[in-house]
Amino acid sequence: MKAIRVAQFGPPSVMKLEDVPDPTPGPGEVLVRVKAVGVNPVDTYIRSGAYGKSVTPPYTPGSDAAGPVEAVGPGVTTFKPGDRVYTSGTAAGGYNGAYAELALSRSSQLHLLPPAVTFPQGAAINVPYATAWRALFSRARALPGEIVLVHGASGGVGVAGTQIARAHGLTVIGTGGTERGRALVRDQGAHHVLDHKDPAYLEKLMALTGGRGVDVILEMLANVNLGKDLTVLAKGGRVVVIGNRGTVEINPRDTMMRDAAILGLALANGSEQEIAGIHAALGAGLAQGTLRPVVGRELPLADAPRAHEAVLEPGSYGKIVLIP
Repeated sequence: MKAIRVAQFGPPSVMKLEDVPDPTPGPGEVLVRVKAVGVNPVDTYIRSGAYGKSVTPPYTPGSDAAGPVEAVGPGVTTFKPGDRVYTSGTAAGGYNGAYAELALSRSSQLHLLPPAVTFPQGAAINVPYATAWRALFSRARALPGEIVLVHGASGGVGVAGTQIARAHGLTVIGTGGTERGRALVRDQGAHHVLDHKDPAYLEKLMALTGGRGVDVILEMLANVNLGKDLTVLAKGGRVVVIGNRGTVEINPRDTMMRDAAILGLALANGSEQEIAGIHAALGAGLAQGTLRPVVGRELPLADAPRAHEAVLEPGSYGKIVLIP
């Protein structure tokens, strides 16, 4: 099969499309014929070496794939060849990342894909939607009736957070850096949309809340926004740090005045039971049509280096997926 391989940490150019042996499912494992694979910012951090020794080269990147089941290993009874699935991870070791024509996962890492959801959409589910769900409900403990600011709401996690929050009765304020992105945020159900490049956008946000501020902020770029986020929180407000690319200076008094909390989030920290519950909820939303992944761009698998550049560029619009 063809797969993207990373022989050493470094820039996007270290990713090479190579011929590698087809993986074979072992006990409890399932082989998926990859029709689409999601590109996540975390993939770029791992490839660059920023995640330390979490992965040892050579390896194949990626955790989020979608396609039909190709084969099942001994002991697997929950899936059969031909089932449409999406992955929430791949089995450890070897050539088992998702940037490939075939991906090997444990059966617990597979989830049925409703008929109305395409494979590219399926590749856009795991990291964006599970992250947004965990941020809202496991970390921020968001409640119906609260106000949530989704910062960078036109990207993969932002779209997911907007849809999930709206479906659960929160008032959603989303931001986008382009008119195209802001139109997307409106289409996903945000009650209010702001331009985060507008120097007055925080004043406009406070006006929308009657001067009260917001209860929850989903923050995708904390090194730029965290200090300002703390000034627009309501009493008891929470900021969930989902994305960050550097250091930031804050005034802790802004947290003291509001009894506010800054909460970090890494999807990998979720327990197996928690993650299973999240995907049960996501499956229901996908089947009902409440959750609708947005694919903004499809690229050939060989263009993985370009995809890693694009996923970090400003002006995000939906999810970037690779097509083997």
